[in-house]
Amino acid sequence: MNWQRYINELIVLGAFLLLLGAFFYKNTALNAQANAGSKSKESIAQIQETVALKEIWADKKTSKKLAKIPKLVSASKVKWRKKGKKIEAKFQNLTARELNNIVSKIFNLAVEIKQLKIQKKALLYDMEFKCKW
Repeated sequence: MNWQRYINELIVLGAFLLLLGAFFYKNTALNAQANAGSKSKESIAQIQETVALKEIWADKKTSKKLAKIPKLVSASKVKWRKKGKKIEAKFQNLTARELNNIVSKIFNLAVEIKQLKIQKKALLYDMEFKCKW
């Protein structure tokens, strides 16, 4: 067989294979670049979220907001102990409305709840919680 007769076809085949290789290389390069861009956007979003959470947790007003909680009920129902950035509180004979107010206030604050124990006694509730911030 004489390859000289088919030299043009071989050149076209080689050019076509080179074209396919370049196409697949460019396609994978674009996909890699798009993935890197999405990963960088995701990491920037995580950093922004971390900064926002750090600001919330470092809020100086958290202790003031927590100090308002025992004032929601009468003083005879509350045993409140604050030590540094930790609070231990015991509430006794709370109505359902008072309990709901206290729990919703606690859950809306940026504190780490260590213990939350609620017991129902007839129509009244006893609650004990420990938290830190």
